Amino acid sequence: MTLGVKKISALAGLSALLLAGPLSAQQGASLGGRPGRSVLDMPDVKMLGTVDPNVRKATALVNGDIITDTDVDHRLGLVMIANQQQISEEERQVLRLQVLRNLIDEMLQIQEAAQHDVSVTDAELNAAYARVAQNFRMDQKAFEALLRKGGSSPASIRQQIRGELAWSRLLRKRVEPFINVGDDEVAVLIKRLEESKGKEEYRVGEIFLSATPETQARVLADARRIVEQVRQGASFVAYARQFSEASTAALGGDLGWVRAEQLSPALQGLVGTMERGSVSDPVPVPGGVSVIALVEKRQVLSADPANAILSLKQLTIPLPADISEAEARKLAANVQQRTQAMGGCGRADAVAKEIGADIVSNDSLRLGDLPGPLQQILRTLPVGGATPPFGSAQDGLRVLVLCGRDDPQNAGMPSFDDVYGQINEQRVNSAARRYLRDLRRDAVIEYR
Repeated sequence: MTLGVKKISALAGLSALLLAGPLSAQQGASLGGRPGRSVLDMPDVKMLGTVDPNVRKATALVNGDIITDTDVDHRLGLVMIANQQQISEEERQVLRLQVLRNLIDEMLQIQEAAQHDVSVTDAELNAAYARVAQNFRMDQKAFEALLRKGGSSPASIRQQIRGELAWSRLLRKRVEPFINVGDDEVAVLIKRLEESKGKEEYRVGEIFLSATPETQARVLADARRIVEQVRQGASFVAYARQFSEASTAALGGDLGWVRAEQLSPALQGLVGTMERGSVSDPVPVPGGVSVIALVEKRQVLSADPANAILSLKQLTIPLPADISEAEARKLAANVQQRTQAMGGCGRADAVAKEIGADIVSNDSLRLGDLPGPLQQILRTLPVGGATPPFGSAQDGLRVLVLCGRDDPQNAGMPSFDDVYGQINEQRVNSAARRYLRDLRRDAVIEYR
């Protein structure tokens, strides 16, 4: 058994810890409206008749390759899983249009990669698929059961992974060799970093939805829908992978650590006002609409508190499924009294035995890997201190005891190669978006 906290709800009024779901959200053009150039920036389409719901037909033909209703349903299932199935039927139909567009882009990317002899082996695909399952903290069997229960399929997510890998390799082959970064540019950025030492930088997730002046209002409305879903607990990372047009979609929208001035001017003043774990309202930016999520913040070239390594003991008391609120409150009050006065980790095992709790230890847990509310408590908790009780009827009543903390050292100046790679990656991403726009314009797409 390992230490871990997946979801925390307020219990007995003692800690009132409410954890946001994992970050998520990205990609797109309009989520609403009719398919067509003005909404989705797609090529002109040829309508081939009405849809008979009793007959399975292709939803779209992309340069002759088929995307079926089943493909759309399975990919939409991934979004439903991210939202814990809490999407209205109206919203579901709106999302289907966006999912179809993403599948068309994915097909174009796979076709272009094949055209230039770029392929992904089964062994590489299997390894990447296993890593995705591990991200869910599941073995592959449990992960596949989750996918099927949510209306998706292993084949759907494997196809998405194949598209991401093939597109990435194609960019390295046909785009990256033509990107030039001068030594003077790297030197200028390093100098700016030195001048910025001590200032704040931010770990940011992004959502980018492309828009033209004609579609701006619709895309803003689509972005507001995504923000609403994320604020209600949907996964920002899952939405990013499914809907973002930004090159960071495959990374769940993760921009990494950036300074405010590295963001679009429209976002520079916004990020500094956000709280950790929050998601912004949609913001018009050149070429479309952006939504950002603030994961963490720190000072430039200073130690990142999230990298502190903690030694913890976790006490867990199972709760009866039919326990009343009054009973839970009484039990939590007793547990808090006992753990706050037990004198640190040295007596944790004895106290756990006295109160009927299971106890497990973890001596190498990174602070930043804990849920946000627990991070806030443990940042200032003295060694030997215990958190307030938290948990749920399903997970039991839990208390964490801090046995030790190894604080991180100050971050050093990034190397020349690191800075060079950052600039190079930004230019590759910009070229990749132009590349995909060209593929859309040249594609022959028929909707059925």
